[in-house]
Amino acid sequence: QLQLVESGGGLVQPGESLRLSCTGSASILNYYAIGWFRQAPGKGREGVSCISSNRGGTNYADSVKGRFTIIRDATKNTVYLQMNSLKPEDTAVYYCTAEPYLNCLREGWDDQNSYGMDYWGKGTLVTVSS
Repeated sequence: QLQLVESGGGLVQPGESLRLSCTGSASILNYYAIGWFRQAPGKGREGVSCISSNRGGTNYADSVKGRFTIIRDATKNTVYLQMNSLKPEDTAVYYCTAEPYLNCLREGWDDQNSYGMDYWGKGTLVTVSS
């Protein structure tokens, strides 16, 4: 069964950058769409970005467009979330999830219910504070 592990979180100052990694336990990860979600204290889980399988499209929440980039490295079974120009409101636990037939360019990519319950990582904490 595919397992996902997030890493790369930490404490940074506003304006700085972080790169999160979502690594899968098997190469089949490359056949899945990968979504990044985040959950701030006291708030619901929010879709941040998505990358389809097979060199498919990418999508981003309006709040991160132009600052975040999602990248897949198939040789490493890893999807990265490059986060630049971080803001305090980006503070959250970031999760990655996988779904085999999801089209990230279609409506619903940012809804956690579009992803199965089986493939969620445990999250990595990002704190943006001066």
